[in-house]
Amino acid sequence: MLLWRWFCALAVLPALFMFSGCATGSSPGPSPFSRAAPAEKNGPAAFTLEIKSPRPVEQYLLRHLELLRYRELSDLDTSELNRLLTAAEANARDLLGTLGYFSPSIAIELLDTPADAASLRKVIMTVEPGLPVRIGSVDISFEGEISANAASNPAVATQTANIRGLWPLPPGRPFTQAEWDDAKSFALRGLTSQRYPTGQISDSRADIDTDTQSASLTLKLDSGPAYRFGPVQVSGTQHYPPELVTRLAQVPTGADYDQQRLLEAQQRVADSGYFDSVFMALDTAGNPQAAPVTVQVREAKLQKIVLGVGISTDGGPRLSVEHTHHLLPVIGWRAVSKASVDRQSQSIGSELTAQPDADYWRWVTSALLERKDTNAVVTNSQRLRLGRTQTGERIDRSYFLQYDQARDRGVALDTQASSITANYAWTRRNFDALPFPTRGHGLSLELGGGTTLGSQRDPFLRTRVNWLGLWPTGTVTQAEQADGLRVRGGRLALRAEGGAVLAREGANLPSTQLFLTGGDNTVRGYGYRDIGVNTASGASTVGGAAGAKGAPVAGRYLAVGSVEYQHPITWQGRLTDWETAVFVDAGSVADKPADLKAKVGVGVGARWRSPVGPLNIDLAYGVAVKRLRLHLSVGFSF
Repeated sequence: MLLWRWFCALAVLPALFMFSGCATGSSPGPSPFSRAAPAEKNGPAAFTLEIKSPRPVEQYLLRHLELLRYRELSDLDTSELNRLLTAAEANARDLLGTLGYFSPSIAIELLDTPADAASLRKVIMTVEPGLPVRIGSVDISFEGEISANAASNPAVATQTANIRGLWPLPPGRPFTQAEWDDAKSFALRGLTSQRYPTGQISDSRADIDTDTQSASLTLKLDSGPAYRFGPVQVSGTQHYPPELVTRLAQVPTGADYDQQRLLEAQQRVADSGYFDSVFMALDTAGNPQAAPVTVQVREAKLQKIVLGVGISTDGGPRLSVEHTHHLLPVIGWRAVSKASVDRQSQSIGSELTAQPDADYWRWVTSALLERKDTNAVVTNSQRLRLGRTQTGERIDRSYFLQYDQARDRGVALDTQASSITANYAWTRRNFDALPFPTRGHGLSLELGGGTTLGSQRDPFLRTRVNWLGLWPTGTVTQAEQADGLRVRGGRLALRAEGGAVLAREGANLPSTQLFLTGGDNTVRGYGYRDIGVNTASGASTVGGAAGAKGAPVAGRYLAVGSVEYQHPITWQGRLTDWETAVFVDAGSVADKPADLKAKVGVGVGARWRSPVGPLNIDLAYGVAVKRLRLHLSVGFSF
C-alpha cells in the first residue's frame, strides 16, 4: 500500500499538448503577356472587370483569367489595354473549353469611367457559354501483357473489366478537361495497382465535335510486363535482425504484385513499434517474375516513456505513465510497463512480448495489480498470464494460462477467491475503414476452463461473445466543394454481448472471472459497472438503487444489446465532421439466466471525426434509475 501511495504522488505529472499547422497556397504560372503587375498599388486601378455570365462560369473566369493580373498597373494606357483585351478573349475561350464549352459567344466592351475614383476604365465581358459538350462515346483498350493474359487468366480479365466498368465519365455526362484528366489518372491507377506497376498511358484523345456538341474519348493503356513479389531486401536495421522486418511484413513472395498488399505490409512493420519510419517499394529494374521488395527502415529508440492525461465520465480525471523497452538484455523481448490512476481504479502492470516467428505467433507473459472502487465495493485483484498470440490484418488469436486472485470488500461483504484457467480467444474484424468504419462487422469469442484454488477446488467453464454490425442507410453527398466530391452516409449500428460462467452453485469464483456492466461503452444511462447482482437476492440490480438489499457485485451471466442510428450533419449545404446519434441500450447481470432483467438506457448523442479518432458525446436516460447521465469516450475499438 505504501508503494502504491508513493506511485500516486509521482503520478501528478504535467501534460504538454502541442498543436502545429501548416498552410499551402499556389500562385498562377508565368504570364504569356509582356508585363507583370507590381506588388503594390499606386493610385487608382487601371480598370475594373465585370463578367456577365452564369455564376459558375463567372466564378471560374474570375479565378483564372490572365487579364486580372494587370488591373493594378497605374501606367497602362488605352492602346495597350486594347491589346490585352484581344488576348483576354482567346484566354477566356481556352478556359471555357476546359469546362466543356467549345462554342461560346464572348463580347468585350471598354468604357471610360472618369468619375469613378477607384478606376479609370471599366471592362465588361459578356459570356454566353452555349451548350456544354457531352461525352458521346468512350473507347478504352489495352496493349502489352495484359491484353494477352486477359483471355487465359480470370483475375486479369476481372482487372480489365473493372477498369472499364468503373470508368467515371460515361456517355451523356458533360465533358470538362479536369474530369478528363482525373478519369485518365483513375484508369491508370486501376492498371498499376495490380500486376502491372510500370503501366502507362500510350495514347489518349478527346475529339470534340462542335456541330453535335459531343466528345469521343479514346484511351489506350500499355500494361508493360506483369510483376511478382520477389525477395525482401532490408536496409537501415541496427539492433534488430533483418529477418524481423521480413516476418513483420509478411510479403507473399511469388504472388502477383498488389499495391494494397504492399501498403498493408508496410503498415504492419510501422505498427510493430520497433521502427519510427518505414518505406517499402517494388524494384522494377530486375526480373519481373521475382521483383525484389526493398524496405528502408529507421529504428525507434530502444526505450521511451509516455505520460498521459485524460478524463472520462466513468472514471473521471486519469493520469498514466508508460515505459517501453523494445529489446530487453539477454532475452531480446519487448517490455511495456504501465501505471494509471483515476477516480475508480488504479493499476500497475507489465507485459513482456517476444519477437514474432515466421507465422507471426509470439510468446507473451504479463502481470497486473489492480484496485477498483465501485458502488461501495473495493476489489483488489492480481492476474498472471503466459501464452502465445497471433495478430493479423483481420483475425487475432491467442491461447494462454491465467492465474487470478481477487478480494472484494464492502458493507457486509468480504470474499477472497483465486483460480487458474486455460483460455482461447479469437477476434475477427471486417470493417471497411478504421478508425471511422461505415460498414462491416466484428466478432470476438473467448472460451476458458479451469478450477478454483484453495481448500475447495471446483472446476468451471467461462465463455464470452461480443458482436458489432454496421449497415449503411443512404448517403449524404456534397459535390460543390474545393476539395472535390464528398459522400458520407448514415448507418445503423447493432451491438450484442453475452457471457456465462458454468460452475456448481456454491463455487467460490474470483470476481474478475465474473461480469459487471454499465457505462460509456456498454449500457449508457448507468454508471461504470453499476449493473450487477444484488448481494442479498442474487437477482440483477443497479448501483445506487440496491438500497438495503446491498450493492451490486459481479455475476455469472451477462447479456447486453444496443441499437444505434448515426447520421451526418450538414451546415449550409456542406458536410461537416459531426454526426448525430440516437440509441437504445439494454443490459443485465445475474447468477441465474432466469434472473436476467433488462436495464434500459435511451438517449441521443453527437459524433466528431476528430484527428485522434471518433469522439462520442452521449446524453442517456437510465430508465431503472430515472436520471440522465452524460457519457464521453474517444476512439473506435473492437
